[in-house]
Amino acid sequence: MLWSFARLALPVAAGAFVACAVVQVFLAGLGVFDDPKAFISHREFGYMFGWLTLLILVLALAGRASRRITGLGVLLLVLFAFQSVFVALRADLPAIAALHPLNGFAILGVGVVITRESWAVRRAATLGRAATDATHRAIGDAG
Repeated sequence: MLWSFARLALPVAAGAFVACAVVQVFLAGLGVFDDPKAFISHREFGYMFGWLTLLILVLALAGRASRRITGLGVLLLVLFAFQSVFVALRADLPAIAALHPLNGFAILGVGVVITRESWAVRRAATLGRAATDATHRAIGDAG
């Protein structure tokens, strides 16, 4: 029962993560083009939705997702953790800190892949269940 719920919830959590990542890019843009104080919102929002990376990994493990989806969940968690590391290096190693936006786009890309693949698994399970139900109905009607 738990794995079934996790498989249903994973694409929703991953989709929410992707939506938050898009908002995060927008908030960074506000900081660049409107008011540098908007970077505070960018930082705080990043900390707020970061827990979704752990949720995605837990749902992938609980839902017995494929190795690929689970591995991407681990990668997402690691990439997200590095975001804060890059920012912390801005004074001492600015060339390394400059990887922060590139890593952000990698995070967004991995999130999109997890979302697409987990939705495909969910859709296939739903279609498989519908086909099984139709077969059972057909057998029941024939008998």
